[in-house]
Amino acid sequence: MSDLQFTIPTLFGLEGVCADEIRRLGLPQVKAENGRVLCGGSPADLIRLNLNIRTGERVLLLLGTFPARDFDALFEGTKALPWGDFIPRDGQFPVKGHCLDSALHSVPACQSIVKKAIAAKLGEQYQLNTLPETGALYQVQFSIMGDEAALMLDTSGPGLHKRGYRAQGVAAPLRETLAAGLVLLSRYRGRDPLCDPFCGSGTIPIEAALIAKNRAPGLNRSFSAQKWAWLDKGLWLTGADEAMDREFDGDYEIWGGDIDRSAVDLARHNAQLAEVDDIVKFEVSDAARFHWGGLYGRIVTNPPYGERIMERREAEELYRAFGKAWDKFHDSWKLFLLSSHTEFERTFGKKADKKRKLYNGMLKCDLFMYGIK
Repeated sequence: MSDLQFTIPTLFGLEGVCADEIRRLGLPQVKAENGRVLCGGSPADLIRLNLNIRTGERVLLLLGTFPARDFDALFEGTKALPWGDFIPRDGQFPVKGHCLDSALHSVPACQSIVKKAIAAKLGEQYQLNTLPETGALYQVQFSIMGDEAALMLDTSGPGLHKRGYRAQGVAAPLRETLAAGLVLLSRYRGRDPLCDPFCGSGTIPIEAALIAKNRAPGLNRSFSAQKWAWLDKGLWLTGADEAMDREFDGDYEIWGGDIDRSAVDLARHNAQLAEVDDIVKFEVSDAARFHWGGLYGRIVTNPPYGERIMERREAEELYRAFGKAWDKFHDSWKLFLLSSHTEFERTFGKKADKKRKLYNGMLKCDLFMYGIK
């Protein structure tokens, strides 16, 4: 079981960033595709991925792919996979998945067939007519795209964006995986000052602090695969020790501001839970009057879009005011700003040096980059 295959789903636009993360971990066969990254690895790598990946949504163990032009092919292809190598006789194996551009367009029907095929395979192996499903969770996922089916086990459980430091958030929170992606796209490595004048519940500054310290984002949470019988529990301790050995100590300038005092209080609380409150400073501050005393640095931020939190016109007024504040110090600072507003550059008052398409959930956005040579 040393040669495993993994699929790591990502938000659209972060595939390349996630692939770079996985390459830095030293895993083989890394390939970025739309909405996911594929790679090979070992059981120890399954653990390293879950603990260390910042921009992946979860780690799926790929059991196999096969043509599935009809329901019979889906049943037989699923049954042929080595489920007994991974799921014990009492394992729970609920099924979920999706179909895209496939003749097998009924997701409930596909769920039922995949479930029956796995039950048939495990029933034969364990010589049981009825499987108890009283043990650990082995969540099955299927993906049927065109005529190709892929069957996977979810090793993560709750999505990897759930780091464990944010029990609650403010309105329209930014997912932790996207916040980390923004920081990584800004090429922040902890050396320069970094600030977020629209910090909300503090996700961007906290993710920046975790990146600066090289702290694995999954250290303070649990994963489904920790309860899997075939996976050596000692590997989890080894993986955590390796991750902690790679942490850095240093002096960092990371700042977050927001006009909402309750958001700032929540950001401070989240920073404590993430154990980075010693290197992140949060203040009540109006972004329209934003200023920074440092000579250089970068701003990574996600202001309101004018869709859910505030009206479009109010958002435009905010962009305009922030653009005037930015004018005062843009020569020595870099700005990375995420927005779905189609008229952002016009209202901000300056055309971006570079733009990158990203998705905040299902919302299509641009990362506007200023000060990029």
